[in-house]
Amino acid sequence: MRIALLGNPNTGKTSVFNLLTGLRQQVGNFPGVTVDKKVGKLDIHGENHELVDFPGTYSFYPRSGDERVVFEILSEPKSELYPDVVAVVVDASNLERNLLLFSQVYDLQLPTVMILNMTDLAAKQHRRYDVDGLRKMFPEATIVESNARVKTGKSRIKNSFAELKERRGDLFLEGELLNDSDLEGQEKDAERRFAKIASSLKKIETAQEEKVSPTSKVDRVLVHPVFGYLIFALILMLIFQFIYAFAAIPMDFIDGTFATFSSWTASVMSEGIFTDLLTKGIIPGIGGVVIFIPQIALLFFFIAILEETGYLSRVVFIMDRLMRPLGLNGKSIVPLISSVACAIPGVMAARTISDRKERIITIMVAPLMSCSARIPVYTLLIAIVIPSKVIGGFMNLQGLVLFGLYALGTISALVVALVLKWVIKTKEKGFLMLEMPSYKAPRWGNVGLTVLEKVKIFVWDAGRVILAISIILWALATYGPGDKLENAEKMARKQAVEQELSESESSQLIASMRLEKSYIGIMGKSIEPVIEPLGYDWKIGISVITSFAAREVFVGSMATIYAVGDDGEENLPLIEKMKQSKRPDGSPIYTLAAGASLMVFFAFAMQCMSTLAVVKRETRSWKWPLLQLGYMGVLAYLGAWITFIILS
Repeated sequence: MRIALLGNPNTGKTSVFNLLTGLRQQVGNFPGVTVDKKVGKLDIHGENHELVDFPGTYSFYPRSGDERVVFEILSEPKSELYPDVVAVVVDASNLERNLLLFSQVYDLQLPTVMILNMTDLAAKQHRRYDVDGLRKMFPEATIVESNARVKTGKSRIKNSFAELKERRGDLFLEGELLNDSDLEGQEKDAERRFAKIASSLKKIETAQEEKVSPTSKVDRVLVHPVFGYLIFALILMLIFQFIYAFAAIPMDFIDGTFATFSSWTASVMSEGIFTDLLTKGIIPGIGGVVIFIPQIALLFFFIAILEETGYLSRVVFIMDRLMRPLGLNGKSIVPLISSVACAIPGVMAARTISDRKERIITIMVAPLMSCSARIPVYTLLIAIVIPSKVIGGFMNLQGLVLFGLYALGTISALVVALVLKWVIKTKEKGFLMLEMPSYKAPRWGNVGLTVLEKVKIFVWDAGRVILAISIILWALATYGPGDKLENAEKMARKQAVEQELSESESSQLIASMRLEKSYIGIMGKSIEPVIEPLGYDWKIGISVITSFAAREVFVGSMATIYAVGDDGEENLPLIEKMKQSKRPDGSPIYTLAAGASLMVFFAFAMQCMSTLAVVKRETRSWKWPLLQLGYMGVLAYLGAWITFIILS
């Protein structure tokens, strides 16, 4: 059987899906759309069945792209995903709202199961209904009780699927479901259904909800117009401090492990192209994927906890008023703030936004938030061109510049979002319909499955693109036209002998001169006329190109290019080498204007193939990452040029 799993948001649908399928689930997308589709394998009495987790929806009539998937598949029997059985997860503590969707599905005359979930929560709220009375309301449906968060009801649900027979009974309400474009008719239909539901529930209600629930008491603080923002800011600070403090440990370990493995592989294999490809292309490329896993796992671990406890819905609620005038959504705040750590999990977090336009805008502006990969670049350039002095008696000038770069990224992201609000056209009307779930303790099984799902998506989908581009960059840096590389190496060896360089310094000089004559070096030389108005030379051009792999590669590229100073001094720090570098006319390269221009360039530029790969995965198209690369490139060039002109 193919079983469709439906339900309102925050009814525990994901918990039911995880309970029934465990680790036997895959994430893809529905045919022809960018909406996520989770499919799990369900074993019932030794037979494998397919359980499809549909997007959460309040009504059968679509108001967003996610909801349209539900409407189009269930209203078209010829659809390849048309189900044999429909299971609707219903929140037992909020039956009146949940039964609208259930009654609509019930009227489709499909074999239908009502999974009456969160029964423990309903009991805590002193709200109970006679289940037999519910069965009389929907005589042809199978109704089972469960509490998926604590893993109860699994056998009952599976048995209901096995025993369900195709029904042909009277409709709960007379009349067929309406066309999705008949908005007026839909409103009247919803009113009739709600009236009938409310009337029926009064007859079977056995207990009433207490006047003021504990959740309402807590919400007086957490959604307060002042304290709500302060508490959220404090929680964010703690989360990102934890990520910065603890993600660095495994990331450094991964970085060192892959570097050691690459060196060891080079030492045990004979020299040749394949060894070079393996040690300088494939292994570093895989390392460039794996190194992001700690940040992604930690970030989504905390997001999953906030979501499981019910607090994330409160954050979305208080932020929506601030974000909506900019074309964003309250749910955009999580991806944007996540991008301060790394744009990759930030972009992935945008999938919680149901409105397609607001989701695309969030994805398009998230990389403008200054991520941790920019910090090495900022730190190096600030140390070179910004003097370390105190302003106003207590503020360090270098620290103020770093703060200014982060502020520049944030303000730019909000301004670009406002522009995209008018540029991107959609038939959907953005709105936020949000259920405030009750507070509950997180279920660690659900948290673990969420983290595992996000990591798998990144490694298997984005990782393949990252690895491919790493190999391309290796090839461009390894090969060159004709015998230019050989001639460069001969010249480097001769220069090393004349300057009496050590073996390691000679190797660095050879690598530097070969890089200059490689295809990527030639590209750097060729773009010099384009980047000269920004105050850059060809060496900076090479580093800008190589840093497309990842922004922090800029520092490594500079270290290679400036491996040996023109004067032959040994052990000179990179900062000093760059400070002393001169143009052919003797003027310094790294002036305040040039350094500030380069910082602004990196604040705006999309110098991260990993992010582009994830954007492609999340949007299911190369259109958006290419547009992102284009507009951020233009913004970076113009911003850097204006900065250089003003400060020159």
